[in-house]
Amino acid sequence: MEKRTKEWLRQADYDMDTADYMHQGRRHLHAVFMCHLAVERALKGWYYEKRREFPPKSHRLVFLLNEIGVMPPEAHGRFIVRLSEASIPTRYPEDLAKVERDFTGEIVAGILARSREVIAWIKTQL
Repeated sequence: MEKRTKEWLRQADYDMDTADYMHQGRRHLHAVFMCHLAVERALKGWYYEKRREFPPKSHRLVFLLNEIGVMPPEAHGRFIVRLSEASIPTRYPEDLAKVERDFTGEIVAGILARSREVIAWIKTQL
């Protein structure tokens, strides 16, 4: 595995640890943001490993998957779409109180678990 790929994955793991920390501190929106960032970095590591070039400067997870040229298992694909859709309202909430109600601790715990599953799957592909 390329050194840069390992660095992308190390940062993805770091971001997941930060997501856990944010969740424990009840900063659920930031936890979701960090999950998105972690999956994004894992995908960028995969992109680098496959193409040996720096990945596009994009936060769009589905776009990155398409650029890698892979179709994930259905459950992972659905989750990646869901995480992408959560990215904007958690990053730029129009109504903070509403978004906080939408992303409860229980919901975010599920997002954390699924993000770890997706990252683990990405690592098996490298």
